[in-house]
Amino acid sequence: MVKIAPSILAADFLNLQKAVDIVNNNADIFHIDVMDGSFVPNISFGFPVVEAIASVAKKPIDVHLMIVNPEKYALKFAAVPGVGMVSFHLEACSNPVQLLDAIRATGVMAGLTINPDVPVENLFPYLDHCDHIMIMSVYAGYGGQKFIEDSYGRIECLKAELQRRGLNIPIEIDGGVNKENARRIVEAGADILVAGSFVFRSEDPKAAIEAIR
Repeated sequence: MVKIAPSILAADFLNLQKAVDIVNNNADIFHIDVMDGSFVPNISFGFPVVEAIASVAKKPIDVHLMIVNPEKYALKFAAVPGVGMVSFHLEACSNPVQLLDAIRATGVMAGLTINPDVPVENLFPYLDHCDHIMIMSVYAGYGGQKFIEDSYGRIECLKAELQRRGLNIPIEIDGGVNKENARRIVEAGADILVAGSFVFRSEDPKAAIEAIR
């Protein structure tokens, strides 16, 4: 079954409890983008915010590290109770296999992420070490961007390789997901849909989640 992961980056920061309630009651996963202002030009959340959300989250937390040297912090995020998934960018890590295996050893799902300008084929050598893969359908760093149409083909390419190798690894798509493109994204092979602006900037977030679902 396809899972919906609202992105907290698009939530009302003056009322995060409301955003937490929306995810707890209507969605499947909390998606939290951790940005360092170096790998991407924006700065977002750190440990205090992730820990605060985790303390009241009833759904698993997906931490997406948009940072340089992810090996410095990945295991610390994996150790936060309630965090079920940690992903980092392939292009930001010098030894992806080592870090993926270290995350998995904690019992947390380990994932690799790539930006739209990174060939999907670059992921293939690491698939046996992943529990999920995230394809960015916008460039990492800011919410509210438009879905990049080439992403459908990238999802299909990855899905075909996973099927060829008999790997049952969920594909996560992040960026510009809405009710107009969700069906086609899933048909291309995605299993987890990250949606930020469409959910939290709508008048009725619950209805927005159901529209995607």
